[in-house]
Amino acid sequence: MLPVQILKDSAQEERGESARLSSFVGAIAIGDLVKSTLGPKGMDKILISGNADHQGIKVTNDGATILKSIGVDNPAAKVLVEMSMTQDSEVGDGTTSVTVLAAELLKEAEKLVNQRVHPQTIISGYRKALIIAQGALKNSCAESGSKMREDLLKIARTTLGSKILGQHKEHFAQLAVDAVLRLKGSGNLDAIQVIKKLGGSMNESYLDEGFLLEKLPGMYQPRRVEKAKILIANTPMDTDKVKVFGSRVRVDGVAKVAELESAEKSKMKEKVDKILAHKCNVFINRQLIYNYPEQLFADANVMGIEHADFEGIERLALVLGGEIVSTFDSPETAKFGHCDLIEEVMIGEDRLLRFSGVPVGEACSVVLRGATQQILEEAERSLHDALCVLVTHVKEAKTVAGAGASEILMSTAIVVEAQKIAGKEALAVEAFGRALAQLPTIICDNAGLDSAELVTRLRAEHANGHHNMGIDIEKGEIADVVALGVIESYNVKLCMVSSAAEATEQILRVDDIIKCAPRQRAPDNRPC
Repeated sequence: MLPVQILKDSAQEERGESARLSSFVGAIAIGDLVKSTLGPKGMDKILISGNADHQGIKVTNDGATILKSIGVDNPAAKVLVEMSMTQDSEVGDGTTSVTVLAAELLKEAEKLVNQRVHPQTIISGYRKALIIAQGALKNSCAESGSKMREDLLKIARTTLGSKILGQHKEHFAQLAVDAVLRLKGSGNLDAIQVIKKLGGSMNESYLDEGFLLEKLPGMYQPRRVEKAKILIANTPMDTDKVKVFGSRVRVDGVAKVAELESAEKSKMKEKVDKILAHKCNVFINRQLIYNYPEQLFADANVMGIEHADFEGIERLALVLGGEIVSTFDSPETAKFGHCDLIEEVMIGEDRLLRFSGVPVGEACSVVLRGATQQILEEAERSLHDALCVLVTHVKEAKTVAGAGASEILMSTAIVVEAQKIAGKEALAVEAFGRALAQLPTIICDNAGLDSAELVTRLRAEHANGHHNMGIDIEKGEIADVVALGVIESYNVKLCMVSSAAEATEQILRVDDIIKCAPRQRAPDNRPC
């Protein structure tokens, strides 16, 4: 009997062992790619995009940024990339750890599959191990309570220690904690604006308690306004030209052109009069303000700020307590923004506007300084990770030991419980424990330390009940990391273990990969 072909000619299918091997290889390769960036001594990657004059360069050790920037074709690798992105959006940190742990779990699963252990048995064992790990982590966590600021500083130092800001981590930890505590528990990171300015060194970065806008008022308009009543708008202020594209205007003579211009001017004057009827002393527009309306605002002694980009104007509306308007017929319904003072400030060689005394008291701006654009971008990513972790910790103030202590704690608990489980599931439970122990091993290897010596000593300490013991990377020895102030947010660690286990389970379930036939396109025979 001839084989029956079900799929289209150009469709592809991988089955059984071939599909499983393809999934394992792709996901493990992703883990190996970011493995060298893990820990305080991890290395950076240079990511190059574009070509020739339009080449973009990023220098980073952030797992989510690396995985987001590289194009992957393997479906299992894409699962790990999405998982890393989810970790980044949920808690902000642990993006490399979650990818490396998932890759290590798949390595252990591959060994078990080669020993003829069924994938569903491995999944069942991994689920039991995950419950044990979550329980051990929960039992080891400590409440911050009255030590909230102190714990936030320690978490910020730990988070920043493995990033480009590590050399100035004390300065940036204070800066990040001050910014997050200003939020008063709201967790609204939109109220924290980060402005990057070339020049100076990173330790010249600072927190400004006002809101900074990278724009300036128009010509001959006030440079300083006290008790500002602000109208925020998104409206065209450039109607001194005919705006119908492709339109033609035929006139009998030059006088008619002058009449057209006069009509446009009177139309614009009418619009400006409507704006001035709101009795505001500051007008901020998302779009351009052309010369004639700018002159009218100057005559009325109103500060006009043009081209505040959309993100800037959205954030301005949030922190000033106003609403963005597009029509000006009913001044009584407009919601104005307010602040105590608007003034010009200098940062480096640039002039900006600072809004002080805004209604949303938590609003602030972080000004980052640095020698190159790549340093500034990486500093912004690092600071964003720290801010996200701190906001996560404020919501549920529980801490766990860092520096590999939590991973070995969970690994030890899993290995002990695995001895009570009968059957092949016990092999999968033990494999989960071995995978967790790989994280401190990789951190040691990246620091050039003897990982075999340190991790076995660390495991012995935990077996004897010393659960605060971790790896002091600076001295290359085992130490009480809680006493050293190396702690992490419980939520970040829990999310990391749970996400890695779920992604691994999804990949393990695959036994068939079907690539659909590409859509056929008719040839384009049109002349060039």
